Amino acid sequence: MTERPRGAVGRTSDTFAVGPSHLSWDGTSLAIRLDEIALPIPRRIRGTVRVVPTAITSQAFTLNPTFNHQWWPIAPCARVHVALEHPQLRWQGDGYFDMNRGDGPLEQGFVDWQWARGVMQDGAAILYEAQRRDGSRMDLAMMFDPDGRMQTFAPPPLVGLNRTGWRVGRSVRSEDTARVLKTLEDAPFYSRSVVSAQLLGRPITLMHESLSLDRFRMPVVQAMLPFRMPRARL
Repeated sequence: MTERPRGAVGRTSDTFAVGPSHLSWDGTSLAIRLDEIALPIPRRIRGTVRVVPTAITSQAFTLNPTFNHQWWPIAPCARVHVALEHPQLRWQGDGYFDMNRGDGPLEQGFVDWQWARGVMQDGAAILYEAQRRDGSRMDLAMMFDPDGRMQTFAPPPLVGLNRTGWRVGRSVRSEDTARVLKTLEDAPFYSRSVVSAQLLGRPITLMHESLSLDRFRMPVVQAMLPFRMPRARL
């Protein structure tokens, strides 16, 4: 990812471009064309990721009314096809697509949040919880079938997970023990992990995110961001 100025961004009803990378929607699938330079070791990332939803949902959820932060699970169930030219890599599997929007910086509205999504026999389960700055909490637990129909369920107990290498706290909702199978990304304020848990009486493997916005707003972390997300003039 690269931060770019306003002039490098373009949008139409079915496309969104940021510099040389862009997204386009053809009515049945979302094509994400990547053309970026990775950091901290510079290398080309170029290729296409295609997301094919089984259904599109219509409901967005307000996470923090003060700053009108909203989260929309656009495609809870989807197939993802990855075809990269640099590096040469191809695979496909189960996937998901969502979006967030708000009227203020995330760190002003939230202390931290935990998010998880996993495949179940009849669809996908999503867990989303956050600690707001005003001390209140948000807890969402929902199931989506392949047609996009949603059912909520009572969130199971919160189970602590081991901290990341950067000491970011992790936790997940689970009816039984839970553990981290693999840490995919470990940053000073964020982690992405594969977690095993149990939901609705069944074992489940979750893609899991932990975000510490107290960490994110620290001056030393802000100074580190350009080394992981370059800032281009064009």
